Amino acid sequence: MPYTEKDKILMNVQKPTRYTGGELNSVKKDKNAVDCRFGFCFPDVYEIAMSNLGMKILYHVLNERPDTYCERVFAPWVDMEAEMRKRGMKLFALETGDEVTDFDILGFTLGYELSYSNVLNMLDLAGIPLLEKDRDENFPIICGGGLCAYNAEPIAEIFDFFMLGEGEESICQITEEYIKWKKDGKKCKKDYLRAIARLDGIYVPSFYDVEYNDDNTIKSITPNEECAKPKIRKTIMKDFDKAYAPETLIVPFGEVVHDRVMLEVFRGCIRGCRFCEAGYAYRPKRERSEKKLSYLADKLLCASGYDEISLSSLSTSDYSQLPELTDNLLKITEEKKIGLSLPSLRIDNFSLELMDKVQKVRKSGITFAPEAGTQRMRDVINKNITEEDVLASSKMLFEGGWTNVKLYFMIGLPSETEDDILGIADLSQKVLGEYFSIPKEKRAKNINITTSTSSFVPKPFTAFQWAKQDSRADIVKKQDILKKAITQKQIRYIWHDNKTSYLEGVFARGDRRLLPAIAEAVKNGCKFDSWDEQFKFDEWLKAFKKCGIDADWYLRERSYDEILPWEHIDIGITKEFFVRENEKAKRAQTTPNCSEKCSGCGMKSFGAGVCCE
Repeated sequence: MPYTEKDKILMNVQKPTRYTGGELNSVKKDKNAVDCRFGFCFPDVYEIAMSNLGMKILYHVLNERPDTYCERVFAPWVDMEAEMRKRGMKLFALETGDEVTDFDILGFTLGYELSYSNVLNMLDLAGIPLLEKDRDENFPIICGGGLCAYNAEPIAEIFDFFMLGEGEESICQITEEYIKWKKDGKKCKKDYLRAIARLDGIYVPSFYDVEYNDDNTIKSITPNEECAKPKIRKTIMKDFDKAYAPETLIVPFGEVVHDRVMLEVFRGCIRGCRFCEAGYAYRPKRERSEKKLSYLADKLLCASGYDEISLSSLSTSDYSQLPELTDNLLKITEEKKIGLSLPSLRIDNFSLELMDKVQKVRKSGITFAPEAGTQRMRDVINKNITEEDVLASSKMLFEGGWTNVKLYFMIGLPSETEDDILGIADLSQKVLGEYFSIPKEKRAKNINITTSTSSFVPKPFTAFQWAKQDSRADIVKKQDILKKAITQKQIRYIWHDNKTSYLEGVFARGDRRLLPAIAEAVKNGCKFDSWDEQFKFDEWLKAFKKCGIDADWYLRERSYDEILPWEHIDIGITKEFFVRENEKAKRAQTTPNCSEKCSGCGMKSFGAGVCCE
């Protein structure tokens, strides 16, 4: 086998298996025998990308089509990128090693605002013009999806289109339309975009004009093509039990973040936490049957050889068949010494019996998310748990032998006071007190409690989408209060960097005018912004200043009648519902979860899941 330029590079970089491809269960096809080559692009390193559930699903959805070959394209780490640029090597796909300019469609998954710089950097490394208007029919079509696609306006002018909602069906529809267009000669890119703009959930940014008022707020968002809908409505898989689920998965050569079988037990969430975009955007809750999940677990374990299964959802303990599922999975896991983990458990609806069941093979730490330190604040955010729930669950775990507990909180929430901040320290100390309330001879040794705080970032399509985001100075002040208040050696306090939260907040509710600053920052070396060692905050501030952008303006409070950058997107939940929820938050009034009582959010119009039960 010839010794290639790529082989020489791999000898000089860390973790070369990030770039080799060829893993167990990766797909090999004859690229010349397909009608569409699709590059699934993830704007982060291999270890993060290979842990992404959406990638695992859509990779196999496309590759089960005989007319399509989907390959993986990930952001090279800085050492690999430096070697590639030095040698004039372009961004390539893992399966064939071909440059991505050879592909028909490149689809980026957008799960986090701080990945935007990597999107720009990957296109630059590929030699693809940044703006949609500068790319003709000779370049790949650039599309995007994922949670951030609901407001990807800061980078909208890069993309030919976005897929809004769940992609198992729509990704096949846009591929079929592409093949038709390709076979017809690929005469005009707009013809393809017009065809797919008529599909549900497809947003073509160039088909919408945005005008601004003198005060910089948005004046209007107007379709400029007949095929462009005034509102683009997301798509969902109505019958989740029949939705596509792969029976195989790629096994990486090296360790990745989620190195295990992931079973998606349901989509959506019934809870209605007012800060959570995912909880609202993925509504309604739709479950996969216990029988289907047990079948998939057996298939995926056999295909991969993994020694752990993780149940994936936004709130796993809300799965209606959880006892039956865990009993069935334990028949597999105990015999084969396979671990079973249940992340995303609610404090108020799990049992020690369940924890004993799922951690028979290996006992790990437990994470609880009270989110706020006082009952008033938990009611403001509609968390619907009490201090008694937290303390009772903690004691139950300590009595069961657990000694590593992580408590997750947010600071900077709307209407937060210093008492609410001190409540975080107080609740942490009360949890520690539950441990010491157990007789010494009956409790395990070496208690470790980690209290972690992140900074609240208002997100689109939440009850707090109009809220002001705390300044960096305010966040530092609140972190300092907690540092002084948490004094016990058994409690470790860790906090999130305020600079990354600041940038996340600017992008989360940003508009199209931010793109020049993003491009300027990338030109000056910004990339991998979610990685502490790579984050260049000063360069971001310089870029905003050079482009005449007041980034603080994007963190301000909005009025209900202001046109928001995502006003033309429809996730199924009405604006009136979000207004009601925001007003209830101001009164610290809670809303029951969807299984207790319908709150009239608007999702019944989809006719699926919990809304129809």
